[in-house]
Amino acid sequence: CAARLHSSFLCLKNIRTFLCACQEKFGMRKNELFEAFELFDVRDFAKVIDTLSILSQTPLALQRGFRDTVEEDDDLYDCVEEDENEGDDIYEDLMRTEEPETQQKVEVDKRSCCLQELRQTEEKYTNTLESILQHFLKPLQPFLEPVDIENIFINVQDLAKTHRSLLHELQESILHLRAENLHQIFIDYKERLLLYGRYCSQVEAATKHLDKITSTHEDVKMKLEECSMRANSGRFSLRDLLMVPMQRVLKYHLLLQELVKHTVDQQEKENLRTALDAMRDLAQCVNEVKRDNEIIRQITTFQLCIENMSLSLALYGRPKIDGEFKICSPEKKSKQDRYGFLFDKALLVCKKRSGESLELKELIELQHYQLRDEPSGEKDSKKWTHTFLLMDLYGQGGYDLYFKTRELKKKWLEQFEMALSNMCPENSTANGHDFQMHCFEDTTSCKACQMLLRGIFYQGYRCSRCRMAAHKECLGRVPACGRNSELSGTLKKVCASKLLTYFCLPKMEVCVDYYGLPPPPLAFGQPLPLSMGDVVELTRAEVDLQWWEGRNLTIGEVGWFPCSKVQPFVPVTNECCECVTCDVCVCVWQELVQYYQENSLRECFKDVDSRLQTPYKQPEQSVSERYHGTAKVRYDFSARDRTELSLREGDTVKILSKKAHNGWWKGEVYGRVGLFPANYVEEEHSDYC
Repeated sequence: CAARLHSSFLCLKNIRTFLCACQEKFGMRKNELFEAFELFDVRDFAKVIDTLSILSQTPLALQRGFRDTVEEDDDLYDCVEEDENEGDDIYEDLMRTEEPETQQKVEVDKRSCCLQELRQTEEKYTNTLESILQHFLKPLQPFLEPVDIENIFINVQDLAKTHRSLLHELQESILHLRAENLHQIFIDYKERLLLYGRYCSQVEAATKHLDKITSTHEDVKMKLEECSMRANSGRFSLRDLLMVPMQRVLKYHLLLQELVKHTVDQQEKENLRTALDAMRDLAQCVNEVKRDNEIIRQITTFQLCIENMSLSLALYGRPKIDGEFKICSPEKKSKQDRYGFLFDKALLVCKKRSGESLELKELIELQHYQLRDEPSGEKDSKKWTHTFLLMDLYGQGGYDLYFKTRELKKKWLEQFEMALSNMCPENSTANGHDFQMHCFEDTTSCKACQMLLRGIFYQGYRCSRCRMAAHKECLGRVPACGRNSELSGTLKKVCASKLLTYFCLPKMEVCVDYYGLPPPPLAFGQPLPLSMGDVVELTRAEVDLQWWEGRNLTIGEVGWFPCSKVQPFVPVTNECCECVTCDVCVCVWQELVQYYQENSLRECFKDVDSRLQTPYKQPEQSVSERYHGTAKVRYDFSARDRTELSLREGDTVKILSKKAHNGWWKGEVYGRVGLFPANYVEEEHSDYC
């Protein structure tokens, strides 16, 4: 996942940690080391090779027996693939089922084989969990502290309890009820199996903790070897067995997929499809919990390096991008060198201190800003001339951001657009709703598709009025808001990406003066002075509340006031500003181009009776010629950053790679390339056996 998060800050931190270890652990001199940016920017890779060569000749490296040369390099990277397949190999070995011996060839009932495999592998897996408890956890308790037991075994006891029950129901269904209720069993167990979210998130740390203890405690190491001999004659260590649960939970949808394929009865087939959807949803949810835990660790690393940041950075959503830029603010017109961290909801502008430490200089909340691109023109070739603007929606200035290269500017601009789209997506006000990013404490399903909201923070969107929950991609398909009214259209908090007016939040005009009497309720806050004719930008408002919060654009203050003092503001101009963050435009950009290749531009520009004919350049990353099969998209998916690929139900996606992060594939659709959840598609031909 670290590779997917592509954080410049963490990459540089890792490089500097390596350089520090070269000096402190291997005794290398500073002039023998490369600079961090020589590797990060690939400025002087020869210097990097020189450093590694010197490192291989240090006494400590030679003492460890590492060879500094290799005779053949054909198998140099074999170990990488072996590590990736290690968990799968152990799982397959443990779950291998016995094929019945037969003297004569008979027609095989493939559906019965699928059911038999499902039952037998569940029996073997449940036995594996029982073996972990009986032959490892219990014997090790006298040798380890309770905290070590918890760190190593996580929630295996809860998993074993759940699978004892699941196994009993599967056996009853398959052996005695002809599997007629099999689909309902998986639907019922979907939420109970969310236990795997915690397990899969912590199993890597568990194995590292186990390795650390065995390397420092000889008695524990010997006890583990004894336990392994009793459990399985030494074939599998505890470390091996701890990897099995993560493999098992990701196999259910594959087993059901084969069962669906070989089921003839249409009603049974449809029932099993609902179970298949449930297990696909479970697998994706487990993967997202694991991914979010890795993101939280990344955010924690950022937090520890920013000296004066007291609030949790997780409050601002997921990190999008970080790196160096120059910035001009309304207070300081000269360019300031800064390091920024962009999240879904905010941009943190920091100043570098000694080492890895940073000082927070400004926290820019994106809901108050919109983007405007600034073409570089003739200065295109010069460094730090590539810029775009963050414009204050209240007309009080903004920020100019300058980047070293055109490519860096493009990356930041894309991530800003994605952050604004996440914070306020295209259909956030569909059907009278007011959907906002939300952290759900309990397991919650989307109202539109009934699938789980995935992850551990900001899992989806919730309507501030009716509390309805939904995925980003499902916002346009939810039922109408239960608390909608005629007036609600003037009260909802509208996003910068949805309006064509310059001031993109809802505004009211003051019709009666208000100077603080009567005061707002104590729990609300300070009163907001109002004079007739002032324009107020609403920040919080409910139809059934008498007090609203807003910003008086005349005096620039924020506070509370009686709603009876204002009326809807009617702008005097119909002109619209140019705004590159218009989410509607961003989301349908390619479709728009395709449309006007076939239809005249006269529809929008009365003097331009022509179609789009010659492209300025071909779409980037078009790799249509290098794909490995296709898959049909079963569910909508909205990309959350520039590495992901948005999908629409019914599309055909070309599969470019299945070796992305756990549960994700790389693909192409309509010329766009990116990562997408594997469980959202169904391959044209299954390769599961």
